[in-house]
This record gives sequence, structure tokens and C-alpha cells, in this order.
Amino acid sequence: MVQRRIFVFLLATVGIGCPLAASSPSEAKGPCPGGMAFIEGAHPYCIDRWEASVVEVRGKDEAPHAPTQPVTDLTVKAVTKQGVKPQGYISRNEAEAACKNAKKRLCTAEEWEHACKGKNPTTFPYGDERKPGYCNDSGKAPLMSLHPELGENVFASGSAMNDPRINEAPNTVAPTGSFAKCRNSYGVYDMVGNLHEWVADVHEGRGVFRGGYYQDTHLNGDGCTYRTVAHAPSYHDYSTGFRCCANPR
Repeated sequence: MVQRRIFVFLLATVGIGCPLAASSPSEAKGPCPGGMAFIEGAHPYCIDRWEASVVEVRGKDEAPHAPTQPVTDLTVKAVTKQGVKPQGYISRNEAEAACKNAKKRLCTAEEWEHACKGKNPTTFPYGDERKPGYCNDSGKAPLMSLHPELGENVFASGSAMNDPRINEAPNTVAPTGSFAKCRNSYGVYDMVGNLHEWVADVHEGRGVFRGGYYQDTHLNGDGCTYRTVAHAPSYHDYSTGFRCCANPR
């Protein structure tokens, strides 16, 4: 009888058929793969909640890849995960391949901006006015201190701009989701600041990246309107990252 009473008490406390804990945002929910948010509208789609990191694909196996190392000549797959440093040093073309290997795709510029602005569109994910400290937008890349011999020519040096030590330094790229207030109403993080994000669009032979990065979210447009078309799709440096989109299931 005592055992039966304990059992009844547990059922009343937990609830028959009720989960013991809320499901993680990384788990698959509804029409989107795990780690993605559903964006409703006339043409609904899914978007990664966090900026992408990558794993190396080696035949049937996968291996970790350091996010401060370029992916040149590697086969990589995109991963969206909270609490990890996202992949910088990646080109638009490499990002496109990484999304494809994850059975996703690069977002179009329109998809990216619509998701960034949220359900009730605002200039920044959190509102219309920039709020210091809400996103990772006040960092400092130690380019000059790492390569003082180059002076202003440092910005024209591919090797210097892809120096892994840049994003290994403090006050540069942050782990995904570290800035809890840099979140929109869809539950998507870091679409402004942290890393530039490549999109699928190509404008007059040049790639397009959005959102700014940890050192600039203003020079080429504020927040979700930030747009750069200065580089070829094969270009990469310490500031270039990405996230993927997908069609609903």
C-alpha cells in the first residue's frame, strides 16, 4: 500500500505523459531541423539560431576544426551550436559548400534581413535604437600590433588578415549566444556583430555579407541593414562568418 501511494504521488507531481524538462532549442521542433528557427510568411523557411561553426568531413568520419583556421582545400560541414566560437576565416563559396554538406543552404539576403529584424521589424534584433553592450559590437582586432612591420598595408595582406591569432585574442569574436540580449523575436542570436555573415547573393561578381562584426556594425548600414559588397565570393578574413537556412520539412 505504501509503494502504491508513492507511485500515485509521483504521477500527480510529474503528470502522465508530461516531459520532465523543457526541450532544448537545439532539438528538432516542428518543421525545422534542430538548432534552427522557423520564419513564417508567404515563403516560410528555417534559419540557424547561432552563427555556424564547422567540422571537417573525412570520408565517413568527421573531425573538429579550429574556428580560427581557414578551411581552404578542406571539406567541411556547417554546425549551429550555442556556446562555441563560430567559424571565421571563411569565404562565401566555402560557406555555401559547408551549408550544402549539412543539407542546408546559404540564406538569401532577403531571408537574412527579414529574420534579423524579427516578427515586428526593427533596425536591430532587439529594437530600433542601438544599445551598447547588447551585441558584440565593440571589440578590437589586434591587426596592427600583430604585424607592426606592415603599417597600413596590413589591410591588403591576405596572410595578415587571416592570422589565426586575431580571433584568438580577447575582446574579439565571442562564443555563440554569449550576448543574451542580441536576440530577436524568433530566438535567433548574433545577427548583428560578432562576425560578418555571408549570404547567397552575388552582386556584380562580388559576394555579399550582412550584419557587421565585433568591430563595426555601422559603417555600411546600421544593424540588420548592414551590407558589404566589397569582396569576391572567394575572399575570406578573420571577420567573415556565416549561418545557414533551409526549407521547412
